[in-house]
Amino acid sequence: MNKRDLKKFKIALEKKRDSIVSTAKKAHWDNMEDTRHGDFVDQASDDNEVHVNLRLLQIDAKLLRAIEAAIDRIEKGNYGICTSCEQEIGLARLKAVPWTSVCIECKEKKSA
Repeated sequence: MNKRDLKKFKIALEKKRDSIVSTAKKAHWDNMEDTRHGDFVDQASDDNEVHVNLRLLQIDAKLLRAIEAAIDRIEKGNYGICTSCEQEIGLARLKAVPWTSVCIECKEKKSA
């Protein structure tokens, strides 16, 4: 992979990372202030919303770790190489999921 492509991927990954961080700061915690109001149904609904927001934060945290790992691979010079089989990851896959660490074949084997 050439330096221009690597730079494009790094910029895209950094933008995605920054977007997740800013969204997580604003959206998720703003909705989790005081959940103890109303009757039991209201409280149960609020509790459910808190659990949904916490799950979204967990998903965001997992994605952030994958993005940071991809940026690290770019800096180390092994971005685009499958961590499982050590073959080159297809450009189409990297464009679709730039934080991926495995080729489509290894991902399919893992999912099966």
